Amino acid sequence: MACSNCSTDTGGTPKGCKNNGTCGTSGCNKLTVFDWLSNMKLPSGQEPFPLVEVGFKNGRKEFFKNPEHIPLHINDAVATEAQSGHDIGIVTLTGELVGIQMRKKKVSIDSPDIKKIYRKASQRDLDVWKESRSKEESIQTKSREIAIRLGLQMKISDVEVQGDGSKAIFYYTAEGRVDFRQLIKEYARLFAIRIEMKQIGLRQEASRLGGIGSCGRELCCSTWLTDFRSVNTSAAKYQQLSLNPQKLAGQCGKLKCCLNYELDAYLDALQDFPETEKKIFTTKGVAICQKIDIFKGVLWYAYEGEWMNWHMLSAQKANELIAMNERKETVSNLEDFAVEVLKEVTVEYGNVVGQDSLNRFDRPAKSRRNKNNRKKSPRNAR
Repeated sequence: MACSNCSTDTGGTPKGCKNNGTCGTSGCNKLTVFDWLSNMKLPSGQEPFPLVEVGFKNGRKEFFKNPEHIPLHINDAVATEAQSGHDIGIVTLTGELVGIQMRKKKVSIDSPDIKKIYRKASQRDLDVWKESRSKEESIQTKSREIAIRLGLQMKISDVEVQGDGSKAIFYYTAEGRVDFRQLIKEYARLFAIRIEMKQIGLRQEASRLGGIGSCGRELCCSTWLTDFRSVNTSAAKYQQLSLNPQKLAGQCGKLKCCLNYELDAYLDALQDFPETEKKIFTTKGVAICQKIDIFKGVLWYAYEGEWMNWHMLSAQKANELIAMNERKETVSNLEDFAVEVLKEVTVEYGNVVGQDSLNRFDRPAKSRRNKNNRKKSPRNAR
C-alpha cells in the first residue's frame, strides 16, 4: 500500500515515488505506527506529549521537542533544528504513542541530543527542500566518479541533502579505513556545500536501497527489520542446509537474516537427537551417522566399510543404543532396531465437479449447421 503519487500512470505505467519516500503513508515509510489514539481526547488538565516523531529520507526517524506547542498532525511538513541550519521532515507520529516509541528505542526524554521544531514548513521552505532533493541523484553520480578517479576503496551508496540545501551527507561502505581528506576538498569545491561522510555497513546499505529477495518479497531489512543481528554459518548447519554462498547470501553479500528466524525451533528439535559425532559400537561393526532428518525425527547410520548401506533409526532408539554403549552393554546390530520405510500414499487427482464437462453448457455448433442446411434444402422448399 502506498500513496497516490506511487500509483500507476495513464496506460498502466508506474509513476514511481514522487515524494522519494518522504510521504506519510505506511507503504512509503518503514514501520510507520498507526495512531489509534487520534480520535481520543486527553483528560482534563493533562498536557499533550511534548515530543513529536519526524521522518526523513529512507525511513530515518528522529524525535524532536515542540517547545512552541505548535498544533501538529501526521503528514505535516515541519522545519527542524539541525547541526547547522535547518532540515525539513514529515511528522509521522504525535501524542502519547511517541513516548512508547521512545521507550522502545531507549531514548530518554531529557536527552540533550534531542533537537526542537522551529515551525511548520512554509511554501518557500518546501520549494528549497524539493530543489535540494532533486540534486541528490546528480551529486551521487559525480561523487562516485571522483572517488573512482582518486582510487579510493569505497562505494558511495546514497546522498542526502539537508532541507535548506546547506549540507550533504554522503553514505558510503568500505571494508577498511579510507583517507578521504582530498575527497572532501574536491566535494566542497564542486558542490559548494558542507560535506559529512558517514560510513554504514553492507546490511544498512541494503536497507536503504531496498530490493526483492530470493523469496519474491521485499527485503526484510527495508520493510520491517530494525535490528541487524549477526548470522553465523552454524545457523545453516543446524538447519541441515548446504553451505553454498550463492544461496545463503543476500543482496548485501552477507548471510541472509532469515536464517535466524527458525533457528530456535531447530535447536529445540535437535535436543531430542544424539550428537552426530558419537558412534554406535555393535558386534557387526562400528556405525557412523551419515544424515539426520529433523522433521521425521530419524537418523541414518552406516557401518565402516559398508558406506552404501544405510540403516534408518529413530532419534529415541539411537539415544538408547548410545546409552547402552556407555553402560558397556552389547549391541547386536542395527538391522534389529532399524525403522521400516513406509510407502507414502499418493492421492490421485479427483474431479470435484463430477463427471460433467466444463463445456457442458455450450451448444454444439454442428447441430446449428445441420438445422440451417435442412431449412435450405430443396426438399423442404416443395
